[in-house]
Amino acid sequence: MNEDTISLLTQILSKLETIEKENKALASTVDLITGRVNALAGVKAVRDAAKTTPAPPKTHTVAVRTVTEPEAHPASPTEEASKEAQRPATPATSRIILTTYPGQSGIDPIIMNWGEKDPVKRGPVVVSRAFGTVRRRNAIGAHGGSYSIYHALAMAIKEIKVDHRPDFTNTEPAVNIGPFPQWSDPKKIVAMDPFGHLAPWLYKDYIDKENVEIRPTIAITKAHMRLPELENSVKEGRLKVDGKICLNEFGELAVTKFAVEPVWYLPGVAERFGIDEGTLRRSLFEHTGGSFPELITRGDIKLFMPPIGGLTVYCFGDVSKLSDPNVRLALRVHDECNGSDVFGSDICTCRPYLIFGVEEAVKEAQNGGSGVVIYFRKEGRALGEVTKYLVYNARKRGVDRASEYFKRTENIAGVKDMRFQALMPDILHWLGITKIDRMLSMSNMKHDAIVEQGIPILERVPIPDEMIPADSRVEIDAKIHAGYFTTGKTMSMDELANVKGRGWDDVDH
Repeated sequence: MNEDTISLLTQILSKLETIEKENKALASTVDLITGRVNALAGVKAVRDAAKTTPAPPKTHTVAVRTVTEPEAHPASPTEEASKEAQRPATPATSRIILTTYPGQSGIDPIIMNWGEKDPVKRGPVVVSRAFGTVRRRNAIGAHGGSYSIYHALAMAIKEIKVDHRPDFTNTEPAVNIGPFPQWSDPKKIVAMDPFGHLAPWLYKDYIDKENVEIRPTIAITKAHMRLPELENSVKEGRLKVDGKICLNEFGELAVTKFAVEPVWYLPGVAERFGIDEGTLRRSLFEHTGGSFPELITRGDIKLFMPPIGGLTVYCFGDVSKLSDPNVRLALRVHDECNGSDVFGSDICTCRPYLIFGVEEAVKEAQNGGSGVVIYFRKEGRALGEVTKYLVYNARKRGVDRASEYFKRTENIAGVKDMRFQALMPDILHWLGITKIDRMLSMSNMKHDAIVEQGIPILERVPIPDEMIPADSRVEIDAKIHAGYFTTGKTMSMDELANVKGRGWDDVDH
């Protein structure tokens, strides 16, 4: 190859590299613009929906009283800003304020009308205790669930500045979703904020003009997912590489993800569980070690952000199809199991069922439908990993029989299961889901909770037998005997007693 050819090729390569850089810069700019368009489109859609159908009068929760008759619209953020200058500033103090009371001097919560279609009339979720925001709070708890403790630690050791305010530039949702009629039905959504993904943009005036700290409780992004089992799914022909959802021969998937923090509307949560609000508040106060005294002293505040894990939605295919009743939907609702989901422990069917759910969701999306996996942080049936491992010890020290499976848990925890699926369907309502064609779950608790919320399930799909690890037959057979859905055989107690798990004799202690 002569020097002229080499020089020409070098120039071409240089040009290609320049074009590649320019394309990347252009793509990045397009992403930024798309994000802003999504946020603006979402805000516009929510506001337009609020104008189309006037909502009926409903209970309006204010600082001192609850009224049931229609009342004047709350002051706009601009009007509130003018009042702000007339209010005496809350002085900084070294005193520790243990709790607050309705009508207390300096306490002026932003009005919250849960279930109101118009986001301005409904009001933002305000929970921060930052200076300038603390007296405007209309929610109890803190952002971030269990991570709020790490935030507190970071504040204590001065890793975070006291006056830090989040900068939400370029954080807009990666896709637009809703609004749906379910968003303004206070009986359908009681455990999350339907406007949570748009909060900084819907309530920008409160942030800019009143210095109120308002944060999102939902974030929407896009990503690629790569699970080793799905490479085999491609090799065996169960998944096809289409370049859109399944991207390559490694089974790498394109996915839209929704992260959701819990926001509980206490009257609605109490009603969902069939108890009164006072009983719920007292139990939450007493059995969290008295951590949230305002559950007792602030009956006017109806929102609680509990220090628990949230959930993540993994959507395969076109997000807009989720709410289309003419499109088939495959759904897996999965509760966290760190040992199996992440580390592959074979004592249960959690990871195999999760993989099966992902595969079936992808296949449905590739066939023109929609596929969703929803991952809840409810480790060990919401009993926690310590209790879970104690149960493992009780099972494995002796004979691990299916007939004793739930008894071991009850002996330690006092209950078989604390996941209590009553709040789970809220995310389905938020996504606009009105029917489920294929429910990839054997749990009656999940099935019944969804159906009771008015969402029909047309088909239930158990985990295939070939995906059940040998040592997890104890778990699956015990669950089937206890009433879990199956298309196969339900064992008698005598047969169940013969189903035994692996002991510790093959484990090097």
